[in-house]
Amino acid sequence: MRRTVFDEDHEAFRVTLRDFIAKEVVPVHHEWEEQGHPPRDFYRKLGELGVLGIQVPEEFGGAGEASFKFAAVAAEETTRAGVSFGNYSVHANLILPYLMAYASEEQKRRWLPGFASGDLMTAIAMTEPGTGSDLANIQTRAHRSADGTHYVLNGAKTFITGGALADLVLVVARTAPYDPEDRRAGLSILCVESSSEGFAVGRKLQKIGLKASDTAELSFSDVKVPVENLLGAEGEGFSYLSHNLPQERLTIALGGAATAAAALRFATDYVRERTIFGKPVAHFQNTKFVLAECATEVEAAQLMADRALELHDEGELTVADAAKAKLFCTEVAGRVIDKCLQLHGGYGYVTEYPIARLYADTRVSRIYGGTSEVMKTIIAKSLGL
Repeated sequence: MRRTVFDEDHEAFRVTLRDFIAKEVVPVHHEWEEQGHPPRDFYRKLGELGVLGIQVPEEFGGAGEASFKFAAVAAEETTRAGVSFGNYSVHANLILPYLMAYASEEQKRRWLPGFASGDLMTAIAMTEPGTGSDLANIQTRAHRSADGTHYVLNGAKTFITGGALADLVLVVARTAPYDPEDRRAGLSILCVESSSEGFAVGRKLQKIGLKASDTAELSFSDVKVPVENLLGAEGEGFSYLSHNLPQERLTIALGGAATAAAALRFATDYVRERTIFGKPVAHFQNTKFVLAECATEVEAAQLMADRALELHDEGELTVADAAKAKLFCTEVAGRVIDKCLQLHGGYGYVTEYPIARLYADTRVSRIYGGTSEVMKTIIAKSLGL
């Protein structure tokens, strides 16, 4: 089915990005996986290309594009090549909406130019060792100093994407006493500079996939955070997190649809070239049937992702819509990639083949941003259940 979601500008961006990936990423991606992240200077290259600042207003050095479709193109092109941009997606797609919606004009002038250029990389610290998805149970705490000039922050976070290289971390902390009657109250977002005394990067977690993206533990010991680094209003942190969930889940849905499509292409190319019992694997009826099933599921996921993308650009993507898109696209990706790996035989288990990396990388998409089970709960509530 012909896609209509992208226009000439998006396709021109696709061509530029594809060329950049071929020259700057593919030849060295294995080195990034070995060290656990791209070199710091790579993000400046993304900044020079304009990728990081697409949605940053022109007055702060960006392109000022309102559409999220350029982010979808980036997701498709990186997965098409079997690579990643490290922590690009969290930085540009997850954190920027917080800064655009809740940062003061002074904060935007302070942070957005570096955000767009890649000179200032960001991360967001929500999850804690004992809380998991239960953000209302956050234990990291911050209190105002006696003179009111800064907050004193204490606590620990885990599973922080980009935490090892970030210059600025949006930390969700409890700034008011815990209220068992309203557990969501009293949470705030503090923008913490990684150079702050008492800020420490702990273990860099070893994952089964997404090896070119660092994931770290962070700790805060009496970290002084200037009150000027409070994002938005004190005590409104939970509502801010909820406000950005549809875009976060749309990002994951787009990635799911893109990885499923990439897996189908990798498998189709492989079975045409690989021979067994004297003929190409593609000639066997089972191969044809499996790939026909995959192609149909990929098409369905792409249609749902495209529709969700259009709704988001129109400002009409609901929490339930985003949950449906994330649930469906990530589950499809899991099924399709598994079938496509099977068609590779033993080679599908060898990491030099992109299908193996997709298999490992995609598994977490059914966990982060809200598990598939959480998505089902949200969808059920939208049905009045």
